[in-house]
Amino acid sequence: MAMSPEPVRGHTLAISRGRQTAFTGNTLAVASMLTWAAGFPAAELLLQSWPPVALFAARMVLAVSVMVPIWMLLDGPQRVLRARWGHALFVGGLGIGAGMFLIIVAQKLTDPVTVAIIASCAPLIATLLELAAGTRRLRWNFALGMVISVIGGLIATSAVAPAQLGPGAACAVVSTALFCWASMATARDFPELSQLGRSTITLAGGLATAAVLVPVACLLGFDVMPARSVDAAQMGMLVFYALFSLGLSQFFFIASVGKLGVALASFHINTAPFYVMVIMLAVGEDWNWTRALGAALVALAVVLAQDRKPRPVQPSSA
Repeated sequence: MAMSPEPVRGHTLAISRGRQTAFTGNTLAVASMLTWAAGFPAAELLLQSWPPVALFAARMVLAVSVMVPIWMLLDGPQRVLRARWGHALFVGGLGIGAGMFLIIVAQKLTDPVTVAIIASCAPLIATLLELAAGTRRLRWNFALGMVISVIGGLIATSAVAPAQLGPGAACAVVSTALFCWASMATARDFPELSQLGRSTITLAGGLATAAVLVPVACLLGFDVMPARSVDAAQMGMLVFYALFSLGLSQFFFIASVGKLGVALASFHINTAPFYVMVIMLAVGEDWNWTRALGAALVALAVVLAQDRKPRPVQPSSA
């Protein structure tokens, strides 16, 4: 009897599907980093008059108040009401809310260079989380890609000054770890929800953290209101910063994590300085070859780390 070609065909199909998944996941990660990076210029302007806690809270309120109605409209109220809100508030509150707040504290206690250096180690932290969870086997190509991604991230940040160690650096490490953990948990723990639902429900957890932080900051005597009246220009930047740079970026990133895993998706975080530079070219900033080199190394790392060995489809015994 002639040998059936089905096992070969099935293996070819598995390879094709794996490549399509990788392409889609990486495209989503690039879109996430582009939309995230686009918010940096807006944040820089807003922070001139907005206290960090106030800006964090306003950003979360606006993002969640828009995304929840869209989620209800697309998926239906019953799906929203039946979601695992308790677990989502824990994941989002700890991973997104506390993580965002700690990165603000880290920047206050240290400097942007120190925070950027530590954030560039996100692929290493995310890989350790996946290894601990048993969702990744460390192949040589992935390990090499991870190392190159971290190096590329350090180069892209143009980190020529030494990092400041101490409580601020510790906050940055914890913040990065919390964000990676929350991204992994969001993609893993809510399989019954759409990508929009997963992103929205954990952002709502971040909003719950903001609701606690604002009154606590007020009691401790920190500024919680903008230094000057909020005009139309500030509102426009805030809308962009909340809906585009947070809501849409988070949606893309969680979808990417679902395709690639949090470790590989986090490689793309190290391209953010390059994207910021490209965006700032429009307002007269100079091209920086160092950041371009760092982004190129991260791109090489992503290619190297792809899993090229999809599991063959076993032939049927029938």
